[in-house]
Amino acid sequence: MFTTRPTLQGTFGMVSSTHWLASQSAMAVLEDGGNAYDAAVAAGFVLHVVEPHLNGPAGEVPIILAPAGGEVRVLCGQGVAPAGATVAHYRGLGLDLVPGTGPLAAAVPGAFDAWMLLLRDHGTKSLADVLKYAIGYAEDGHAPVERVGETVETVRALFETEWTSSAEVYLPGGRSPRPGEPLRNPALAATWQRLIREASRAGGDRVAQIEAARRIWRTGFIAEALVGQARRPAMDTSGERHAGTLTAADLASWSASYEAPATYDWQGWTLCKAGPWSQGPVLLQQLALLPPELPRYGSAAYVHLLVEGCKLAMADREAWYGDAADVPLGDLLSEEYNAGRRALIGEKASYELRPGSPGGRTPRLSGHARVAAAGEARFDPLGVAGAGEPTVAGAGAGEPTVAKSPLSPVPGEPDVSADGGTRGDTCHLDIVDRWGNMIAATPSGGWLQSNPVVPELGFPLGTRLQMAWLEEGLPNSLTPGRRPRTTLTPSLALRNGVPVMAFGTPGGDQQDQWQLHFFLAVALRAEVRGGLDLQGAIDAPNWHNDSFPGSFYPRGMRPGSVTVESRTDPAVVEELRRRGHDVLVGGAWSEGRLCAVARDPETGVLSAAANPRGMQGYAVGR
Repeated sequence: MFTTRPTLQGTFGMVSSTHWLASQSAMAVLEDGGNAYDAAVAAGFVLHVVEPHLNGPAGEVPIILAPAGGEVRVLCGQGVAPAGATVAHYRGLGLDLVPGTGPLAAAVPGAFDAWMLLLRDHGTKSLADVLKYAIGYAEDGHAPVERVGETVETVRALFETEWTSSAEVYLPGGRSPRPGEPLRNPALAATWQRLIREASRAGGDRVAQIEAARRIWRTGFIAEALVGQARRPAMDTSGERHAGTLTAADLASWSASYEAPATYDWQGWTLCKAGPWSQGPVLLQQLALLPPELPRYGSAAYVHLLVEGCKLAMADREAWYGDAADVPLGDLLSEEYNAGRRALIGEKASYELRPGSPGGRTPRLSGHARVAAAGEARFDPLGVAGAGEPTVAGAGAGEPTVAKSPLSPVPGEPDVSADGGTRGDTCHLDIVDRWGNMIAATPSGGWLQSNPVVPELGFPLGTRLQMAWLEEGLPNSLTPGRRPRTTLTPSLALRNGVPVMAFGTPGGDQQDQWQLHFFLAVALRAEVRGGLDLQGAIDAPNWHNDSFPGSFYPRGMRPGSVTVESRTDPAVVEELRRRGHDVLVGGAWSEGRLCAVARDPETGVLSAAANPRGMQGYAVGR
């Protein structure tokens, strides 16, 4: 099996993330005596600086952690809908969907408080210690990856005419960021420096300073600036200017929280995910749908089985997942339920959206999902259909694509490239330290293209409310005080009850599709090098399907679709088409953004690997 890099191995510490500067910053923390959680917080804040088109401090982050000798926990950094974010309010504005950009799409920011809670409860370093790396890159600059500049160019007209505070940061002197030329964000550096100064007034105690920082975010100068920005009407994907619903009371009343993971046992493994306020249980459902004996790894029968199982799990996601309802997860993962669902997988590709009836309950899909499933929305791979046309999000779009109307309100904006090169996305990081502490986190939201930059702070609000439906009575209805269902879905795997692997990927609706293939490649040890070969599993040709309503505006679907990498065996592609799949052949290295770390509990040997696609993910360690 060809691999692009070795699987790193050592005994001191291992880091994998979607950007080399975040990985190396985390490793510097480990070298300085910090643990995996200190390192994760430092890397998380660096990702805000070096991947601003993929995440920001006012976004969100679900985290799964396995402290050495402790229980696996989920730390929820997904904020809720503000008190004023009601279906009636948005419908009263003439909207059928929550806009994909702008203040109306902003939930209560969740990422910052989650990182602070992680540092307080599980870290050892001070606030200044973990923020110094991000401050350095924001103040002194970093050489941006190409996609930062590409993303800025797609929204140049919007920044220059509407979101002028964003232009000040990302179009200095009228030029978009360029590789090899330092990109600075002095406003962001100043925000963290002021935060540290004000928090230090709480005294020399580490925990007291972290608690002070949390208060400043919720009620101090940061909160004031965030609320002020939310009240300013801004152009969004509806083509109109709207103010948001976020208030001081919303910020002051919310905090990140811990909860037990959703789990599923499969052939000696236990997979741990965030609950059904995320799409995490989709991975568990896909495992539950597998038969006792699998077809040969990588064969057409194997791909067909996984794709068809994914369609069933995603249909259940649409009908049952969400924070606004009591999700019947036990029934969805039960053997009885999945035996019946498994029988629906035939030799031919399904083009239907088929949610099940766990415990005899009647599934209910949103009206928008039913329209998309009925094929009444045209699939538009660039998202540039004329205004008023029902569109379907582009294949492989992952996070929202930035394009011309209706996805972007400014006419004359550059087209998005056919390969989706300017789409937004997400970040990921995994860390394991020499003590056996392990963490997986998927930071996202608050992209530079999501909302205008808050001038006083140097970063924008997020847009996660776009995932909630403007229809009452659904598990994922827009509901004040409830989390919009997120696509963010880090993973942690136990072997015989012991944590052994943390992994995840950017990619929106594709995340649990790519992760399933990766996990099975590791677990089956098939056609990859012997042992826990993380890099071989990451490098293996991957795929995804769009046969369900997308989570991002404009929330369409492409029934029967499968997108594969061109490295896929042509005979497999031919057989998938014979089975009725609408196969799109993408680039050779276009599917998957995975990161992973692992620990052998018997030997203490640590491993790490990172995605070569996009040429910026890196694993480091020793």
